[in-house]
Amino acid sequence: MAKKIDLDAPGTSFLSFWRERHLCTLTTLRPDGTPHVVPVGVTYDAEERVARVITNKASRKIAHILAAPSASPARVAVCQVDGRRWSTLEGTATVRTDPALIADAERRYAERYTRAPRPNPDRVVIEIAVDRATGNGVHDA
Repeated sequence: MAKKIDLDAPGTSFLSFWRERHLCTLTTLRPDGTPHVVPVGVTYDAEERVARVITNKASRKIAHILAAPSASPARVAVCQVDGRRWSTLEGTATVRTDPALIADAERRYAERYTRAPRPNPDRVVIEIAVDRATGNGVHDA
């Protein structure tokens, strides 16, 4: 059963789970409201409450985020699963193009996934301002 995670005090099990090497999924919404789910690598900074995904600026996920009305920023979710353990982070997405932010996201990715991402001059960063987290098996006893 899914449990809500307290983002003010997420616990060591939750934080450890988001540092382990796991393939994740990113869910964005198409303009017609249907979900678009793709595999991605994700890093999570619990202090900032920001999840980051590096990707190509021409990807569909970027197009979906940019197509969101300015009055209501794009809502997205990232999820990872390891057997019965899983966790989802939800929030609003912003596309970042600043080279310093991209380099920081690449460093974070290399740290979590133990390898540097391949060079990509068209790389951007999706920053997710996390405002909700749920999970199963990632709670401290």
